[in-house]
Amino acid sequence: MTTKNKSIASKLISDGIASEDLLVLVNSISLEDIIALKLELSSKILQNRFYGFDIWRNTNYIVKDALLKFAIANTSSKKDAARFLNLNYSAFSRLIKKFEVDKFYE
Repeated sequence: MTTKNKSIASKLISDGIASEDLLVLVNSISLEDIIALKLELSSKILQNRFYGFDIWRNTNYIVKDALLKFAIANTSSKKDAARFLNLNYSAFSRLIKKFEVDKFYE
């Protein structure tokens, strides 16, 4: 199955979540600062109450979800995405289902 034209940026723009101007700004910020900023903004909405959400232990899940989406968006096939992540294809397929990555691109 091909993964071409599955750009995360294009999807976010078409869904009205992002703009070209925002992407330019995001590109100038480090990944660590983007994560910290997202956490800060989320905590303001929740009035600094992340109670019950174990951020530290869920970080692994969040990063793997992002890596799967990135690999699919930036390779020409799911097999190439699996190779990019140094996973065998069956393990990659299980992770795609677990993280429901295909739903992101619907």
